[in-house]
Amino acid sequence: MEARINSIENMLYHAEIIVQENRPSVISLGNSVTFIELPDGEEETYTIVGVTEAEPSKSKISSEFPIAKSLLGQAVGDILSIHTTNGEIKVKILHMD
Repeated sequence: MEARINSIENMLYHAEIIVQENRPSVISLGNSVTFIELPDGEEETYTIVGVTEAEPSKSKISSEFPIAKSLLGQAVGDILSIHTTNGEIKVKILHMD
């Protein structure tokens, strides 16, 4: 129990509040991103969150996941290659919130 308390206190001590004043033109932490795997994949939408907030079953992926790392800093319309555990995929970013 003490270890868990220390862990939470450490997270709170190092927490940073991210304020987005305007709609960003590039993908950053907290954005929801919709992309399609090329050439003929289905649309997928994920929200990029911090490690402790990740819930893949709810489409909230950690900024440390390979997909999220590749999406960060990109913009709508970009086409990029992402290295995953199942190999490399090519995606096109369709939308971000």
